Amino acid sequence: KNGSSFSNDGTAGSRSRHQQRRACPSSVRSSDGNDSHEVVRTAIAPDLTAYNRFVPAQPPTTLAELRRYAIRRTLFTPGTLARAVERLGYVQADPIRSPARAQDLILRPRVRGYRAGDLERRYTRLAVEEDFFVNYGFVSRGLHALMHPRERGVSRPAAQRRRTAELLAFVREHGTVHPRDVDRHFAHGRVTNYWGGTSSATTHLLDDMHYRGLLRIAGRENGIRLYAAREPHVQTQPRAERARCSPDRAERQREAQENSDALVDAIVHLYAPLPQATLTWLVARLRYAAPQWHARLPATLRRAKERLGQATIDGVRWYWPANESASGGRGRPVAGVRLLAPFDPLVWDRRRFEQFWGWAYRFEAYTPKAKRKLGYYALPLLWHEDIIGWANLSVQDDALVPALGFVRGMPDDPAFARALDEELDAVRVFLGLAHHHTPRT
Repeated sequence: KNGSSFSNDGTAGSRSRHQQRRACPSSVRSSDGNDSHEVVRTAIAPDLTAYNRFVPAQPPTTLAELRRYAIRRTLFTPGTLARAVERLGYVQADPIRSPARAQDLILRPRVRGYRAGDLERRYTRLAVEEDFFVNYGFVSRGLHALMHPRERGVSRPAAQRRRTAELLAFVREHGTVHPRDVDRHFAHGRVTNYWGGTSSATTHLLDDMHYRGLLRIAGRENGIRLYAAREPHVQTQPRAERARCSPDRAERQREAQENSDALVDAIVHLYAPLPQATLTWLVARLRYAAPQWHARLPATLRRAKERLGQATIDGVRWYWPANESASGGRGRPVAGVRLLAPFDPLVWDRRRFEQFWGWAYRFEAYTPKAKRKLGYYALPLLWHEDIIGWANLSVQDDALVPALGFVRGMPDDPAFARALDEELDAVRVFLGLAHHHTPRT
């Protein structure tokens, strides 16, 4: 077994349960017609053969080894957009464009020839959904299947149920809808939103129906989400066959455990190696991704701590996928300069960032300007295996204007200057800008 709830080797126990599900017609299948568990198995445990080929079997003994392991497994060899989404499982989204949205900045170093906006332009052709995982973003279909249906058994007021049914019927009738058109038809008024302001009650209801899995994001128009009904593939079964195929309590319990374990596997696969405090915090956030498993999360965390790869280094317990070796620090050093998104999996965990690189990186877009230390949208700057500073990038008169900052000064190395210029040129191509040189500040 590879340490995942959904193993690649098709062990006898998991295979027999899967065959039992296939023997009875499934009442709900994933949107592409495949068995959702088959999709999940691929999404949560991708093929890491090429990576493991150069990773020694010995456990890590130093932070330097863990750091190199994190860089190598996270900044994998660029491939297709579909492959990158499948391998990551989840790409965090953010509406700020500075100089591009977070999801585009995350995908840029992982997709060959990626251009800003490619994910949105190709969204309808990808096996991906917009949804909430540990934060809002884009998730693979397999991961999406693990989180739904959400909130089983939750009762809502009769008026809200009626409005939900009416809105769902409207969306089904019209196919893909813009919130503006829905609001024009229903005029539900306004409500107080999460931030304390007011927003359209219709938009609020659309968001709730999307979260519950009744609607899906079909695409975007000028950044505004377009909604469509999510119709499960229902197969007609005789009553006797439905009774025979309905899972018993033990099977439901087993499936719930598998699903909650697989959600943890997705977290660890994306963010490993994880310090124990971060793992605990992220598992707790699964109460938003899958509220139906909320009561199971303490037991899920205990199982994760037992089955994941782990080691204690400098007094901190670290975790990573059980099918990987975390001692990736004995290979060839990582080359070049990389400018990373603030929410890139490599730098997302601010606690781990300080442990790895010895200084505090902060995302300051929502910090008052007078209190910012790094800048509005500082991108961490990776040089070989050290994050030595940051860059704020802006576009003025179709030219990229980089403003650089360094923790301990800019490296006095011609190779660094060349590598930095190459990375800035790559960003210009990514943004579709002219290639004339802009002085760095």
